[in-house]
Amino acid sequence: MQELIAGVEKLVFDLERDVEHQRGALLLPFPGMDKSGASVCEFFLRGLCAKGLMCPFRHISGEKTVVCKHWLRGLCKRGDLCEFLHEYDMAKMPECYFYSKFGECSNRECPFLHIDPASRIKDCPWYDRGFCKQGPLCKYKHTRRVMCVNYLAGFCPEGPKCKFMQYVSGGVGE
Repeated sequence: MQELIAGVEKLVFDLERDVEHQRGALLLPFPGMDKSGASVCEFFLRGLCAKGLMCPFRHISGEKTVVCKHWLRGLCKRGDLCEFLHEYDMAKMPECYFYSKFGECSNRECPFLHIDPASRIKDCPWYDRGFCKQGPLCKYKHTRRVMCVNYLAGFCPEGPKCKFMQYVSGGVGE
């Protein structure tokens, strides 16, 4: 059988050489280093870190409001360049796909946020001004509110913090 097969033992493909020499792969600053558990670089926060990718600490910029769903699974390839948070923060977890799609989640220990779909519906700007021609068929939320007496008189000292309704222009139709 050996005589029928051509001698291919000495063939070497370019791909094999690339893998052996790790061409195209970016090395971590230290072999085997994963910066996800490292603290944030204090010098970077002050704009003074000159080490760049070689810095053993994380370089985080901006306010990251949601935990990276890929990082949670250990699959985020962006590292410090990722626009999402790379640390556990239960208040900043991404939304549960199953709860948002089907209205329920069977995982009793689900770490993701379960946001009620009804809370996402925005207030109807027409109803807030007094009348919505869509009535009960309107896709927006109709919420009854009490008008601010001070605002009607000309000035409310509470401003936007007032618990009563104040007319705000710039909605639909303007």
